[in-house]
Amino acid sequence: MTMSDIVASAVAEGGPPKAKIRQLPSGYELHFHDTGAASRKSGGSTVVLLQGSGPGANGWSNFRHNIEPLRAAGHRVIVPDLIGFGYSSKPTGLDYTLDLFVSTTLELLDSLEVTECVLVGNSLGGAVSIGICLARPGLVHKLVVMGCGGIETTETYFKMPGIQKMVSGFVGGEINPQWLRGILQMLAFDPQHVTDALVAERFAILKLMPKDVLGRMRIPDLSPRLSELSLPILGFWGVEDQFCPASSALKLAASCPQSEIVIYSRVGHWVMIERAAEFNRHVIHFLAA
Repeated sequence: MTMSDIVASAVAEGGPPKAKIRQLPSGYELHFHDTGAASRKSGGSTVVLLQGSGPGANGWSNFRHNIEPLRAAGHRVIVPDLIGFGYSSKPTGLDYTLDLFVSTTLELLDSLEVTECVLVGNSLGGAVSIGICLARPGLVHKLVVMGCGGIETTETYFKMPGIQKMVSGFVGGEINPQWLRGILQMLAFDPQHVTDALVAERFAILKLMPKDVLGRMRIPDLSPRLSELSLPILGFWGVEDQFCPASSALKLAASCPQSEIVIYSRVGHWVMIERAAEFNRHVIHFLAA
């Protein structure tokens, strides 16, 4: 069965919609959505939305509530599936390091001739966004993060109940829609956000994911380098986040002089889903400021 057949089968089973696939110089392929145009007249930017990790994670599921409002506000919106996720390449037998995520994402942006952008990253995507800012500071002029990863030690993250349940189940447990629903309900404070359609969408991707993606993920603690981020930063955290502690918000604010942090009560790891309208309004205002 070809990769095209595999993707078509996943879409037929309720998976996220297929968009574009770009072969990179490294040989990997990244799948991505690309909509809208950056309107200079209205101050539009190229906005790149980078998803979090987790079973069945993909760019569309993370940002389906945010893509159209950003496009309608005059921005070009690019939503990749990070390597190992969605319909992008899923290599095995290697560590999923921050360098791998950063380099492949930069390869995609270079191939799309993106020379300046805003990065919006949730969880793992936040860590990748910080990594890109550090690797190529001239590329990114504003940064938005939600429940950002990569700013605590590995030991701190593995004390979080959501991380413990997700990794232990994915690597060594029985993978089924019921288990996946339980993980997704830990990501959101209100279980109403975990619909049957979302479970089906992510389970279709989960069946494609090798265990190396989560079992061999290696993201360093970037907190000693946060002071190098001199660009404007908008951060969001939910107090009920069971994956990336809300205390990380204070670490980011203390280290980055141009940061603004919004903290929500009764919200978990998915601010952009659980408070979509408010999130979109805040981000659009931040981009226009």
